[in-house]
Amino acid sequence: MYKIDFNNPIHIHFIGIGGISMSGLAKILLSEGFTVSGSDAHSSALTDELIGDGCIVSVPQSAGNITNDIDLVVYTAAIHPDNPEFKAAKEAGLPMLTRAELLGQIMTIYKNAINIAGTHGKTTTTSMVSEILLAANMDPTISVGGILNSIGGNTRVGGNKYFVAEACEYTNSFLSFYPTIDVILNVKADHLDFFKDIDDIRHSFKLFTEKLPKDGTLIINTDIDNYEYFYKDTDCEVITVGSNPATSRYSAADIAYDSAGCCSYTLLIDNKPDGTIKLGVPGEHNVYNSLAAIAVAIKLGLDLETIKKGLCGFSGTDRRFQKKGTFNGVTVVDDYAHHPDEITATLDSAKHFPHNRTWCVFQPHTYSRTKALLGDFAKALSAADIVVLADIYAARETDNLGISSADLQKAIGELGKECYYFHSFEEIEKFLLKNCINGDLLITMGAGDVYKVGEALVNQ
Repeated sequence: MYKIDFNNPIHIHFIGIGGISMSGLAKILLSEGFTVSGSDAHSSALTDELIGDGCIVSVPQSAGNITNDIDLVVYTAAIHPDNPEFKAAKEAGLPMLTRAELLGQIMTIYKNAINIAGTHGKTTTTSMVSEILLAANMDPTISVGGILNSIGGNTRVGGNKYFVAEACEYTNSFLSFYPTIDVILNVKADHLDFFKDIDDIRHSFKLFTEKLPKDGTLIINTDIDNYEYFYKDTDCEVITVGSNPATSRYSAADIAYDSAGCCSYTLLIDNKPDGTIKLGVPGEHNVYNSLAAIAVAIKLGLDLETIKKGLCGFSGTDRRFQKKGTFNGVTVVDDYAHHPDEITATLDSAKHFPHNRTWCVFQPHTYSRTKALLGDFAKALSAADIVVLADIYAARETDNLGISSADLQKAIGELGKECYYFHSFEEIEKFLLKNCINGDLLITMGAGDVYKVGEALVNQ
């Protein structure tokens, strides 16, 4: 693998620079004195921002963008070998790195590289850690998978002491990273278009923990099945968090909800009360996300008052139980949940939010996930009063595997839940306008573009 010498900046070209992660890495390299160019299929606010920062951005992608002065090419998993720039770079014999490989190498220039991993909760927990470090004036560099309002985007370029980043397991991306602190929030069956089964996923998370140096730290949730498996062959420090005070150094008691569904709780350290934590985001699942963030912060030497300030000031990232507005007295919330466990957590959060009926407009994400977890999806969605389904968002997939939202509708109906399925967002919007009433809560849910339904209703 090509190794970047960060003391000798070169010209790096990004294929797909407009992506939320790629654009963030480009900004970090610009701050380190590198010449950065890139291309994308379309212009966007992110590409415009990069141009303002001094990046050369070309739209659309073409072989001519691979010029003689480029020293290294970076590409995402979405770039296929038949991409004209990918082919031109290969033909020119240029060194090439994946996005994950570049991110891993960037981590090596920071004293503390904090990686947040897990099937879900990564964005929120990464944001919580970031907010705490910002409250402590520790000048962190941040790479988060969503828009964090306090930094005005998904990336913050700070000093070289603290780097906070999400660590995604898909395609084993996180095995290219070089962390000093790992957080594992949960390990569930997902991305089954890449992983064979849950054992394959667990094996990858074990390999991830083995990336830690001997003086590194693993923070792990003891609610994970057989959690000791992930670190039994390592020499790193292990810090536990979770719902059981008997097995977790950091736990919670006296969980209570405010009128917006946000939790407060008594922090337990070694099963002893150590103050009250107030969260600015709803849902009990965020109690356990916050415990992991607290464990990171205390490991870094921060005091509890600073930690409280950071957590209380965090009001969420885009698409995580995000209130979008109202229409006809109906409150509209949008959430990125696209796995059954995430759906369960989101709908559980909704129970503590003031409303009458809960409507869930769900857009399944990928055929493979929908087929593999169909029964789990049906059960999770049945927690809503009324379910409305959109067509499956194919994302990277081209084979529908013989599955459709009609199959999910049938499974939900068999559980005795009222469920509707429409092929277009326009049909969904018309149905909701006719049937939602004052006091209802409408949640648009999924990792695709279903958020457009709620936005259209709010902006009508």
